Amino acid sequence: MKEKIGLILGPILFIIFYFIPSVTGLEHAPRAVLAVTLLVATWWITEALPIPVTSLIPLILLPITGGTKEEVAASAYADPIVFMYMGGFIIALAIEKWNLHKRIAMNIISMMGANSNRIILGTMIATAFISMWISNAATALMMLPIALALIKEIKEAQFLKPQSANKFSKSLLLTVAYSASIGGLATLIGSVPNAVFAAVAKSSLHRSVSFAQWMLFAVPLTIILLTALYFILTKWLFKVEDANSVSSDFAKKALRDLGPMSIEEKLTGLVFLLVSILWMAGNVLPDSLHITDTTIAMFGAVLLFLIPAKSKKGGLLVWDDMTKLPWGILLLFGGGLSLAAAFEDSGLTKWFSGLLGVVKPLPIILIIIVLTTAILFLTEVMSNTAVSNMLMPVSIGFAAAIHADPFIIMGIVALSSTCAFMLPISTPPNAAVFSADELEMKDMVKAGFILNIVAIIVISVFSYFWLPIAFGL
Repeated sequence: MKEKIGLILGPILFIIFYFIPSVTGLEHAPRAVLAVTLLVATWWITEALPIPVTSLIPLILLPITGGTKEEVAASAYADPIVFMYMGGFIIALAIEKWNLHKRIAMNIISMMGANSNRIILGTMIATAFISMWISNAATALMMLPIALALIKEIKEAQFLKPQSANKFSKSLLLTVAYSASIGGLATLIGSVPNAVFAAVAKSSLHRSVSFAQWMLFAVPLTIILLTALYFILTKWLFKVEDANSVSSDFAKKALRDLGPMSIEEKLTGLVFLLVSILWMAGNVLPDSLHITDTTIAMFGAVLLFLIPAKSKKGGLLVWDDMTKLPWGILLLFGGGLSLAAAFEDSGLTKWFSGLLGVVKPLPIILIIIVLTTAILFLTEVMSNTAVSNMLMPVSIGFAAAIHADPFIIMGIVALSSTCAFMLPISTPPNAAVFSADELEMKDMVKAGFILNIVAIIVISVFSYFWLPIAFGL
């Protein structure tokens, strides 16, 4: 029903806003961009067509309607940020192909030892760290079998009383879901909205956001949210009284089953480490080298094809592995950036600036809190990629209306649209852990609502106070 409504509603909105100028009073070009945006946003939200297919519509309709030139609409699909994300995806494929992600997770859990709360902490750290480099959906799907095996092991060994074991199960599964989302906040490739932030900043504001700059801003925020998550789950909602009776031998057994690191794992790990160091050191590299986050990502990706594997023919990656690359996400990027470029080129951003001027009298911190709350709860029922692609261009005009730096509003959009914790439909990690039949809806709603409130406070404070410092505004 949602898809059918969207399929009809999208064209209706397009026709009203494009063919009836008096509705907005806009000139032809910005009116065309607004009409195309409403059509695309409606189809993104309702998934009337597959999201990657809808993401191609700006390439077709923006030139035809006169919203912007074909060159402007098309060039966004080849934006450097798209290729940075592609490089990150390719590196993630190699990590998964050679089981390096599982070894990292099991080592962290093994090192944390020796009671149920420590296992939850280890799982949290492992999930969040992996999610910094791999999509939150892939991270959750990788960690879910590990969590379920831990739950089974603890229940069968009767380490905990039945009531405590039940609390541990719920806490561990929610840890996987929430840590996968929170960990993605920390890097530009960890979450789609983060990369949209960097891309729109470059295309619309002509301001670069480096990998290191984003981490300087977002890593402290991520650590605070993870700390809050740990205490909410283990000390408040699902407190396990006999926590000390559990060991982490399961992780050590899993590492024994994996055996010694293969040469392919070691080489993949070295490439991953090299790329990570170059990303984080990007600010200190001389500009004359023209080394960017995108070139670093693609260098790492190509290197994985050049380095030969010992146990299989070809390199650490072969072209057949690219069938697993999420091409749809790259098209989604392109569609969002195409709309953002058209916003700027047509002057639609200035119109939004005037429209949103009514909130100017309010204190900036109050505006930030209200905006963070609205976006965070909106993304509970909408895709975070749809929310960020829809609101990121608008946020530039909104910032102008309230005389704030655009980065502050864009940062709120990027962070808030990733933090959806209340419902199984909110994020792929939530849906994945809910499918395990260990959680009730009320468990996720209660824990998610509390974490939402914490996220609103942390994101608002960080966006207002720390973001200007981290980005040197």
